[in-house]
Amino acid sequence: MRSPHPAAAGRRPPDARWVGRLAIYLFLTLLALGFLYPIVLMVLDAFKTTPEIFRHPFGLPSHVGLETFREVWRRAHFGLYLRNSLLVTGGSLLVLLATAAPAAYALARYRFPVRGLIFLFFLAGIMVPIRLGILPLYLLMKHLSLLDTPFALIFTYAASGMPMSVFLLSTFFRTLPSDLEDAARIDGCGEYRIFWSIMLPLVRPAVATVTIVNVVPWWNDFFFPLLFLQSNTWKTVPLGMQIFFGQHLTNWSLVFAGMLMASLPLLAIYLLMSRQFISGLTSGALKG
Repeated sequence: MRSPHPAAAGRRPPDARWVGRLAIYLFLTLLALGFLYPIVLMVLDAFKTTPEIFRHPFGLPSHVGLETFREVWRRAHFGLYLRNSLLVTGGSLLVLLATAAPAAYALARYRFPVRGLIFLFFLAGIMVPIRLGILPLYLLMKHLSLLDTPFALIFTYAASGMPMSVFLLSTFFRTLPSDLEDAARIDGCGEYRIFWSIMLPLVRPAVATVTIVNVVPWWNDFFFPLLFLQSNTWKTVPLGMQIFFGQHLTNWSLVFAGMLMASLPLLAIYLLMSRQFISGLTSGALKG
């Protein structure tokens, strides 16, 4: 009896491949449903009253209207807090990209004596939580007269996102071929023009990844606004939403409505940048 060919013996039968692929799709479907379940529950409960939430927490709302959302906008000064959150998050992102992108480009494309030490300094920032330095950070903001201003949050958030952003961007900058720089220099481009017009557009997936990875925790942060902001003038959405949490009673319908309204800007950002974000994640996995 003739033995099977070695290559044929190593192959799995088609049925085994089909079963393995089906198991993977089934697992991913269950995982997606697990992530979507709290979102769907939040949307349903946003249209219910508090007694209805306790009576039918998983059921459909008996009445679909915008009264709850209007009350959130009026009672919680949601428009003011939304403006503050957009200002703080957008300002932090601008400061972060304006500093992290040139730093990552210099560390990835230039050679100088202390480059390794500077890169290790940024890597150390990834391992050290910023909340460990909360007392000196608070004293620093107090001495700079930045307490109860959005700049305290903007500088804190930008500094906290700098290590990971430099690490991600430098990884992508290293993969770009040096022929692009050489051709640009031959054409008369300066170093700033090479960085801004040629290199930075090529790492858009990394920029989108940095944006989403940092914007989500900044938008949802409650700790630093509670520490740095005292007046209602500059309160952000997470801090302003605490008005609905009473000592003895919580208006859950307004809480869910506010949560839904607060999540819409994040959803819009993700939908606008999802293609670049997924491309950045997959490119990083392939290059790793």
